[in-house]
Amino acid sequence: MNKLLATLIGGLFATSVYAQTPATPAIPATPAVPASPAVVKAEAKAEQDVGKALAAEAKDVAKADEKVGKAVAKADAKKAKAHAKAVKTHADAMEDVAKADPEDKMKAEAKADKKVAKGNLKAEKAIIKADEKAVKKIVDASADKAISHAKTHETAAAAVADVKKAGSK
Repeated sequence: MNKLLATLIGGLFATSVYAQTPATPAIPATPAVPASPAVVKAEAKAEQDVGKALAAEAKDVAKADEKVGKAVAKADAKKAKAHAKAVKTHADAMEDVAKADPEDKMKAEAKADKKVAKGNLKAEKAIIKADEKAVKKIVDASADKAISHAKTHETAAAAVADVKKAGSK
């Protein structure tokens, strides 16, 4: 039990560290570049480019989060529907047993057990498929977020290079 608890707590910490939002990339300070008009102009353009990239990243993250929310809601609806069908199957099976003649009670119970098992299997399959689709959407959204974040870092690096290039003139 202690090992299980330690594993769960470790997983919680690992997840919380991973889930924290990364620091927004900023233009690093350029090393001792004289403040010529070209450098000032390049820095202003760099700030503008990084700002646009950050805005685009935020938009992409919001879209991805919206997709995840919709996928999870859809999966929850499908799972609830499957569960409701399973409950109805159980009720129908029990009703069939109640209606059966006393001599055929055992046979009706066996038939009801098969019906319940079949209904449970069908519900479990539907739940698994709904979860699978939701997980795929979550993975795709995470990939979209990562790509957007990488693009932002690329834009910031290009901006720094432009400022250095302007400083070397």
